[in-house]
Amino acid sequence: MRASDIGEVFARAEESFARAQDASLKADRAVARADDVMARTGRRDSAQRAAARRERQRLNAGLGRTLKRAGLVILAVWLATLVIGFFQPIGIFGLLIAIGAGLLLGGAALLSGRAPARPALPAPDLPSGILVERLDSYLYRARPALPAPAQAEIDRMLSALPELKPVLERAGTGDSAAQDARRLMGTHLPNLIDHYLAVPPALRATGDEMSADERLTEALRAGREAIEQSARQLAKGDLAAFETQGRFIESRYGENAIDR
Repeated sequence: MRASDIGEVFARAEESFARAQDASLKADRAVARADDVMARTGRRDSAQRAAARRERQRLNAGLGRTLKRAGLVILAVWLATLVIGFFQPIGIFGLLIAIGAGLLLGGAALLSGRAPARPALPAPDLPSGILVERLDSYLYRARPALPAPAQAEIDRMLSALPELKPVLERAGTGDSAAQDARRLMGTHLPNLIDHYLAVPPALRATGDEMSADERLTEALRAGREAIEQSARQLAKGDLAAFETQGRFIESRYGENAIDR
């Protein structure tokens, strides 16, 4: 075999090796992208499951209150019938009327306490904890009617709300960050989604500069980032209060404390 043939064999071998390396790199990038997609999907699924669990807890709590109210109504009617029977015999017919009236009023109480198909809009004048829960419920129920990119932003927002709730409840009414967060959650975000849902579905994917779907997604992203920023800013206030209290205790009761 001539030297030129040997060189050609090595050249081909190197070329094959380079192609194999390139294929391996492409495979690694594809796997990384798949892992990233699966991780994001897992986070979204986790946020949806957590939001569904919170919604079930709210519905169960509401059902318990409704059943209690219906039971009290029935009990009140029957007690009133019993008291009247002590002074004026009502007979079998009157007893049947009282039982029927109690069941009828109890059923009316059950129907009046039934959860609406669509939750009531949040309002900025609600107590902070109730406001966060009301928005949480509203976003969870509105989510299926939104486009996929907007749903992803809703999932991230649903993940951020539980962290915001305790710090917002502790914040004073005069805190500017808390006021901004309350206006965002009680007015701007619900109105944004309500106005979007009012747009006919055929027109949501069209627009001069940006479609309604794209506008919704961008606005939800901005709202979600504002909620996360508010949570961080309010948490900094708690951290500052903690550090101040810690320094006071150290200076007052530490080893080098000056007797007072």
